[in-house]
Amino acid sequence: MTQTILITGAAGFIGSHLSQRLLDNGWRVIGFDNFCDFYDPLIKRSNIAELLTRDSFELIEADIRESKVVHRALELHKPSVVVHIAAMAGVRPSIENPPYYTAVNLDGTVNLLDASVQSGVRRFIFASSSSVYGNNDKVPFAEDDPVNDPISPYAATKRAGELLCHTYWHLYQLPIFCLRFFTVFGPRQRPDLAISKFLRCIAQDKSIPMYGDGTTSRDYTYIDDIIDGVVTAIDRCDHYRIYNIGGSDPVTLSDLIQTCEQVVGKAAQIDTLPMQPGDVSRTFADLTRSRAELDFSPKIGFTEGVARQWAWHEQVMAST
Repeated sequence: MTQTILITGAAGFIGSHLSQRLLDNGWRVIGFDNFCDFYDPLIKRSNIAELLTRDSFELIEADIRESKVVHRALELHKPSVVVHIAAMAGVRPSIENPPYYTAVNLDGTVNLLDASVQSGVRRFIFASSSSVYGNNDKVPFAEDDPVNDPISPYAATKRAGELLCHTYWHLYQLPIFCLRFFTVFGPRQRPDLAISKFLRCIAQDKSIPMYGDGTTSRDYTYIDDIIDGVVTAIDRCDHYRIYNIGGSDPVTLSDLIQTCEQVVGKAAQIDTLPMQPGDVSRTFADLTRSRAELDFSPKIGFTEGVARQWAWHEQVMAST
């Protein structure tokens, strides 16, 4: 029998890729997205244009803050699994507007958890973030490291989301896996994120911002590897657990810029700026638990992934 899954944020970068993979795997997918204007909603509509042609995909255009709509959707479609990706993302914007971030990321998450319990959802996957580690002194970052010092409202909402998930496991025995994603990149990456922005600016001979001296580093993770981790988590979710889903191979900002230059075939014009409040100095995933319990092993290296993203970008530009 075909299983039904509800994916919030289904038209976004990660959500659209996950929806596509699960449809290919025989699932019935209910996509839930409000197409907010954090970035151009037309990009999100393009992300799911092909999905809308499939009989096994249905789109609900609504906001996770609308409790009655969320409850009605889950009661009507009775998904066995919910993957909750929808959130207000971004460290710097969260500092500018914390109430918006808490309303979406916390109230919205509670609505999903409540509705999941009431409608009989059997497994719940929560998209968390490496930002919960803050400026962790120990590297690589492991799931049992202390995460009591978030340095942005966004990070705080993601950690709070994990705690809410634990509460619903404790109270209602709703199995929940919280997946801490480490800087995801690849085709359809949000236009405000570094790789997408840098590739575009270099190609257009525009300057790119480099915050700090270039020594900060991020654990970039290719989208296909992220989706592999989510799909396995869906299959194995049977209690409460937190997992790192990352590349486990950090890249400095300077090396990122050099790789983008090589891929595009042009030198970058760099605008050096001071470090921004809320930005962490590094991220680095310890995958010991994920390898052991999810058989997670990233396959796409950084340079290959950036080349794939650039090829996708060129194809999109050629078709517009």
